[in-house]
Amino acid sequence: MTTEAMVLDVSNDWEAASEVQKWAMRLGPETGTLASSAKCRQLRELGGDFYDSMPLQRNRTGFAVGDASGKGLAAALMISNVQSSLRTAMLFAGNDCAKTINAVNHQVYASSVEGRFATLFYGVIDTTTKKLRYVNAGHNPPMVIHRDSSITFLEAGGAPVGIFGDWNYEEGEIQLESGDLIVAYTDGVTEATNPSGEYWGVEGLMKAATTSAAESVEDVVTAIFAAMDLFSRGKQEDDATVAVMRVR
Repeated sequence: MTTEAMVLDVSNDWEAASEVQKWAMRLGPETGTLASSAKCRQLRELGGDFYDSMPLQRNRTGFAVGDASGKGLAAALMISNVQSSLRTAMLFAGNDCAKTINAVNHQVYASSVEGRFATLFYGVIDTTTKKLRYVNAGHNPPMVIHRDSSITFLEAGGAPVGIFGDWNYEEGEIQLESGDLIVAYTDGVTEATNPSGEYWGVEGLMKAATTSAAESVEDVVTAIFAAMDLFSRGKQEDDATVAVMRVR
């Protein structure tokens, strides 16, 4: 095989792997209670961010956003391990957030290279009562924008997964109301920088999200990325993911 053919073959492999990674990210179909939309924009062909959701038993929906340490292929392999572990745990214990993330943490800790870890937010919404239970494993706290424009940050949880094998996670809980908007994101969003080196920050994200909160969830995601790109002049230095869910 010629050098040119080898380069082409490797390029095709990376392209195929990128498509598989994109395919693995999904949000469940809309329900009578929830509308959702998300976007993951990786810095390279493969990256360390992901979002996911799954219908669970007893009228519940589980959803997650995660971010592996590092960038590129190593981060992509790490986050694939996290997502696979999470989906398996959700099948057996998905309605119990703490039990689910404890299981993910044990698996990731046992199967990852030392020093590799991932931040992870996992939430379960009861589509009947509109109650949200969650665990935040070292992740940027998602925000709930309430109908009265007040904001609650979802912080309860513990350490990132993969650092401590025996960590016990705390579960948080919040009662949602019709019209509430959940905005989950990775640090590539809030750490976007302008030409002066200033961070867009949580404040920039809050402004973009609250300004567009009355629009469709798809338009909220679009508005957040547009505002971030305007601030950073289109420069991206990390994987960036936004997932938005609205309670009907």
